[in-house]
Amino acid sequence: MTTKSAATEPGRELGHTMLPRQLTMMGLGSAIGAGLFLGSGAGVQAAGPAVLLSYLVAGTLIIIVMWALGEMAAANPVSGAFSVYAQRALGNTAGATVGWLWWLQLVVVIAAEALGAAGLLFTVWPVVPVWALSLIFMAVFTAINLAGVKNFGEFEFWFAILKVAAIVIFLIIGAALILGLLPDVPGPGLSVITADFAPAGLGGIATALFVVIFAFGGTEIVSVAAAETRDPERSVRHAIRTVVWRILVFYIGSVFVIAAVLPSTSEALKSPFAGVLDAARIPGAGAAITLVAVVALLSALNANLYGASRMAFSLSQRGEAPRVLSRLNAARVPVVAVAVSVAFGFVAAVLELLFPDRILPALFQLVGSTCLVVWGSALVSQLVLRRRADRAGTALPLRMKGFPVLTIVGLVLLALIFAVGFSSPESSKQLVSTLILVAAIAAACWAGARFGRTRRTDG
Repeated sequence: MTTKSAATEPGRELGHTMLPRQLTMMGLGSAIGAGLFLGSGAGVQAAGPAVLLSYLVAGTLIIIVMWALGEMAAANPVSGAFSVYAQRALGNTAGATVGWLWWLQLVVVIAAEALGAAGLLFTVWPVVPVWALSLIFMAVFTAINLAGVKNFGEFEFWFAILKVAAIVIFLIIGAALILGLLPDVPGPGLSVITADFAPAGLGGIATALFVVIFAFGGTEIVSVAAAETRDPERSVRHAIRTVVWRILVFYIGSVFVIAAVLPSTSEALKSPFAGVLDAARIPGAGAAITLVAVVALLSALNANLYGASRMAFSLSQRGEAPRVLSRLNAARVPVVAVAVSVAFGFVAAVLELLFPDRILPALFQLVGSTCLVVWGSALVSQLVLRRRADRAGTALPLRMKGFPVLTIVGLVLLALIFAVGFSSPESSKQLVSTLILVAAIAAACWAGARFGRTRRTDG
């Protein structure tokens, strides 16, 4: 598990200036975005208060996945992360497939977060249209990502700090509202939750599960960023320990407050955080949290653009993508990889102009279950590489506790999620489309590798 990546050449290496605190907050920044501030409302609409079960299942899974990724990233901090690990454990085609799938997932998420932030900002500042705001956001964050990883990391750090502070304040106000501690505001207690816990039954929970999985998607970016972090072994260990529990507290705590205050039929679920604060009758709080949600989505966009560009860079370095994608600028940033990764975001903004209010829901449906494939590959890779390292007597700087039991538990959870997903017509469409996409990418990667070998042989 400790073999050095063959993905670097002299003068073509990424920078190593990201600080440990920046890595930790990036993990939060990539996960606390559209999935929490917008997707949580969609989850409650789909499953009612039973969405909490979806969060508990997905939360347990992401803890196991992050522990597995932490072990591999501490031993091998490379920009391709789980794509490289899948290549070493399962072969070149598997590694390339996982890398391209994750890249495509992030490309879609970047566009969704730009449109989501623009739509939220428009609700409190209806001056510039949504499509134009989205274009502005894409241009600004493209420039930030081209400026160098140290500047990017500091920007992301303070973005994430603001989000965390806002969520803590939201949880305090939400708890006071539920318990009836706010003056002249009746507290609902648990009446909303107990009145109709699962209005849509198992199908609703299954549908919500994929909304939740989308929300947790992006947390794995910590393993990608480890390659550009000072002292990656210590940084990864600290980031894994802190990011996981913070995300669970913020997500499950926030969703509990939303489900306890807003019924599944409430129109306020379109902007659930603002809806809860409006119910608390705090003047201006709804608009304020909406602005924080805009910052949260832009922070996640920033982190996910970083992750997508680094995955494209890694694929290029390994010969699984055009060589031009590994070209670096003076700040040691893969400039072409950044440009390719943002292109769809600009296209989505134009589509929003042509088809108003129809693009964002479609984007949410595209990427829900691709996370499952990425997480599954990480668990299988860790299972193979850890056994390989143990047989060779290789010392690992960070060892996942409970191995192999917890890894197998994670794989069983994944299998159960797939089984539950196929029980719902809506989520089964996502699963089938994802499996078709995976098969198409794998076929293209296999064919590309074989064509490349043939050309080299003929040459």
